[in-house]
Amino acid sequence: MCRVLKVERSGYYAWLKCPQSARAKEDARLLAYIEESYLASGGVYGSRNVHRDLTEAGERIGRKRVERLMRQKGLRSVRSPLRRRYKGGKPAVVAPNRLQRQFTVKQPDLAWVTDITYLRTAEGWLYLAVVIDLYSRAVIGWSMKSSLARELAMDALLMAIWRRRPTSEVVIHSDQGVQYGSDDWRRFCREHGLEVS
Repeated sequence: MCRVLKVERSGYYAWLKCPQSARAKEDARLLAYIEESYLASGGVYGSRNVHRDLTEAGERIGRKRVERLMRQKGLRSVRSPLRRRYKGGKPAVVAPNRLQRQFTVKQPDLAWVTDITYLRTAEGWLYLAVVIDLYSRAVIGWSMKSSLARELAMDALLMAIWRRRPTSEVVIHSDQGVQYGSDDWRRFCREHGLEVS
């Protein structure tokens, strides 16, 4: 039989003494812990949470190995039907687009635009909010912080208001991201006589 299967006799007899490899034995041992963690969670845990449980218990195991063993055993996490899922469609509009891509303005302090960017520094990332007057294309307000807090955008706008002191209503145009779509932002603009766009 060894000649037909092209297997060495010594390998065949070694296999007879120990049919499972050391890795297969380790997988069987780990699978018991994986099943225990999975069942203790009520069948809710996926590979990430099971892996966390095993590492907290002192086992040295990779997450991919946990995924493989759970897949082999048919253990799958149960998803809640109440969990929100992203639905595509039209983006939410916080304020109407009053500029309509007309970025040429005849006089100062009619329309300002604002946005946030991030900069890499030697000490980490910094976030920069800038307010630009569309007439002169000059930066009239800016603010820099180490986090994307709502105050970042409002501080830049406050600097622009303080420096320009507009007498008429100014249209402030933004991409309506998280900072520019907040209630604080709209309230701040209303209090200072700015029209959000």
